[in-house]
Amino acid sequence: MGDALLDAATAAASAAALLPTTREERATWLDRLAAALEADRTGLVALAAEETHLSAARLDGEITRTAAQLRFFAGVAREGGYLEATIDSPDPALIPPRPDLRRILRPIGPVAVYTASNFPFAFSVLGNDTASALAAGCPVIVKAHPGHPRLSRRTADLAVGVLPSGWFALVEGMEAGVALVQHPGVRAAGFTGSERGGRALFDLAVSRPDPIPFYGELGSINPVIVTRAAARERAADIGAGLVGSFTRDAGQYCTKPGLVFVPSGEGVDDAVAAALGSAPTSRQLTDGMSAAYAEALELFGADDDATVLLGPYQPGASVPAVVLTDAAAFLAGSDRFLQERFGPVTVVVSYRDDDLPAVLAALQPSLTATIHRAAGEDVTALAAALAPIAGRLLFDGWPTGVAIGWAQHHGGSWPATTASIHTSVGATAIRRWLTPIAYQDAPQDVLPLELRDGNPLAVPRRES
Repeated sequence: MGDALLDAATAAASAAALLPTTREERATWLDRLAAALEADRTGLVALAAEETHLSAARLDGEITRTAAQLRFFAGVAREGGYLEATIDSPDPALIPPRPDLRRILRPIGPVAVYTASNFPFAFSVLGNDTASALAAGCPVIVKAHPGHPRLSRRTADLAVGVLPSGWFALVEGMEAGVALVQHPGVRAAGFTGSERGGRALFDLAVSRPDPIPFYGELGSINPVIVTRAAARERAADIGAGLVGSFTRDAGQYCTKPGLVFVPSGEGVDDAVAAALGSAPTSRQLTDGMSAAYAEALELFGADDDATVLLGPYQPGASVPAVVLTDAAAFLAGSDRFLQERFGPVTVVVSYRDDDLPAVLAALQPSLTATIHRAAGEDVTALAAALAPIAGRLLFDGWPTGVAIGWAQHHGGSWPATTASIHTSVGATAIRRWLTPIAYQDAPQDVLPLELRDGNPLAVPRRES
């Protein structure tokens, strides 16, 4: 897309942002987008399977999830609590005296969304960022991912057919993506992808003459700690569960468990090796990703402190792998084991009980951290150690599923994201596209309906 077309898209988005819309109107748009996506399910799945190599069953399920996300944010918009409507009544007795103050969150303006390759629906053109931005009242300009360009265009056509003029546009190409985050008409940006790509766009966003918020969901290693009691109780189940999780869809999940600490001598590593023999194989999204994965396995294979176990081979697919090492090697050179490796591989580190404090201190922030414990085992201290580095702390499960809900948090400190307080999944994802405004002694007809006396729209609000 050339500069003139990008200028036209942002101008249309800026004009649309100035036109008042109601929460019910936007919720209705989202419901219609969900219905349009489901109505074109067969064609979309076939096209996505051709471009991404993901299975039809996986893609069909992802359309169901994406439609659910759109409807979920329709519900968030209708409920209205996300506005954080707050009223402080006048109080002349306070020092200083308090006037009539009414605060609400308002849409920030046109939003740029950079889509992900590994979720061609749920984190793509009509994915979570787009859904939450539209619910907030922000027009969206989507940067298509080069891994599925035809799918992106087809999905964009659905959006254009449902949304009013100016509320949606699609751009393609690296140059357009760079220009988009720098365009003065764009007021915030969301990104899901690599740490390198996200950091480059983040730097552009904050170095503008008028810096804008950039919400990047980047790399994550997602550490797992298996306690000794848990290993003694269910080593085989833990091993099988781990292999199923990190090999899912060729290991192309941002929540893949990439670093797993197991107690030495309790058989979890043996159970992992046994399960690896029947692990599923599948192709990665692009040739470049496949090449990077093969290079990562070569590097691990050349490491004297690591043993690489390989799973089944299938022509054209990425071979699932487990890298075995111990806590001493991990602590001596943790950087090589803390890098996110896109693909069906995980690092399993055997530890002795007295290794754990140093191991925990070496971990970096991630989207998730997981504890596997025995029934009734007290892991309070372990949870307290992991909570500061995790956006989501799991117990006795695997992190590769991210449920849609009001309490969900899909985020974390750098390098997991660029803004640790925010999430890209769950109701509060809408908060990224909003900015506060306080009204002081405002006449009723100036106030948004959600702040007027009597609460005419019955939104949740705090009054004092």
